[in-house]
Amino acid sequence: MSKKNKAGALEPCPCGSGSGYAQCCAPYHGGLPASTPEALMRSRYSAYAMGLSDYLLASWYAGTRPETLDLSDPPTKWIGLQVLGAQMQDASHGTVEFVARCRINGRAERMHEASRFVKEGGRWYYVDGDFPSAA
Repeated sequence: MSKKNKAGALEPCPCGSGSGYAQCCAPYHGGLPASTPEALMRSRYSAYAMGLSDYLLASWYAGTRPETLDLSDPPTKWIGLQVLGAQMQDASHGTVEFVARCRINGRAERMHEASRFVKEGGRWYYVDGDFPSAA
């Protein structure tokens, strides 16, 4: 079950865009379709940081989406996002490469992913991702 959104209108957005949450990811969390794969990826990062599992499942492509998503096991604190690049393959397929930093059980972790997105019915969905090896 999702946690209630606790970010105030003036709070910085967890995705690190530099905008306030209310102007950045909140509209997507409220149901507005993301305009680009990068916007969806940023909103999904914010959803992980805020514990919004319902949003994560709803924005996941049906063919690859898990049945459930437990964000409490293991306990994770998301602490930073860096977008390395975003590319459109065509009007309905895009990729976003990013590094997300977090603490799992107090231990610092770094996740590097090249995510794939597809647009269906006017909405972008996260499909899956590859995890490039560290250089």
